[in-house]
Amino acid sequence: MDDIVKVEWLQKELKKSEHNYVIIDVRFQLANPEAGKQVYKEAHIPEAVYIDLENDLSSAVREHGGRHPLPDLNEFAEKLGRIGIGKDTNVIVYDDQGGMVASRLWWLLKHLGHSNVAILDGGFSKWVSKGYEVTKNIPVNTSKTFLVQISDEWAYVNANQVKERLNHPDTVLIDSRESNRYFGWEEPIDTIAGHIPGAVNYFWKNVLNENGLWKDNEELKENFSEVLHSKEIIVYCGSGVSACPNVLALKKAGYSNVKLYAGSWSDWITHEDFPIARK
Repeated sequence: MDDIVKVEWLQKELKKSEHNYVIIDVRFQLANPEAGKQVYKEAHIPEAVYIDLENDLSSAVREHGGRHPLPDLNEFAEKLGRIGIGKDTNVIVYDDQGGMVASRLWWLLKHLGHSNVAILDGGFSKWVSKGYEVTKNIPVNTSKTFLVQISDEWAYVNANQVKERLNHPDTVLIDSRESNRYFGWEEPIDTIAGHIPGAVNYFWKNVLNENGLWKDNEELKENFSEVLHSKEIIVYCGSGVSACPNVLALKKAGYSNVKLYAGSWSDWITHEDFPIARK
């Protein structure tokens, strides 16, 4: 299964009498944390279960770790098992934010060793635009055992590891935020503006085309052409969520050694002695 699947494909798969899929709805609005769960209750793709960015895909905010710290992986694995995800389960994830939140769950599953996961291209809006069925019915899936097998291929780094790599010739840092936040001209979310010194700016939405769908592999190679020569790429954003689409896009572009800085900028600025750049 490819990392990105089309709504037409999923609609055909769900019509089959037997299939081994768990569909997950992760729609979420940062400005209104209850909105995603509410729109899920109003209408969602048949068989989809809801997972919440802040309650399920993140742990509680602490002194360090950023605004969306990674969840406790064992607790998260138990949640995945409860919604029916086992070793051989195919997982399809969608949101309505261009794949931003869906990519967070996609990355977490890859990190935990579950390779059979894909993001629905265009998300819920694309599904609805095709006139496909939606429902209010909330499924009850048979519980399974989700085994954690941490994958080195889908690694993350912490703040100290990023600091150690500053100005290292073999490492490129990618900042996935909008340019006004990267340059420090504006910071609507975090308490300090700027970026990690040496980071280059690749706004995550640039992995999508003008229709809000994922670019193909060749277009993604072109998007990241200036950094694909690097031996290591570390990707960050504000809180470790919108960096994940860039991680996925880099993988699709053929780059293998890419890591997520999970705490990202909102973690970096909690370390008083860490350098900050503005320009």
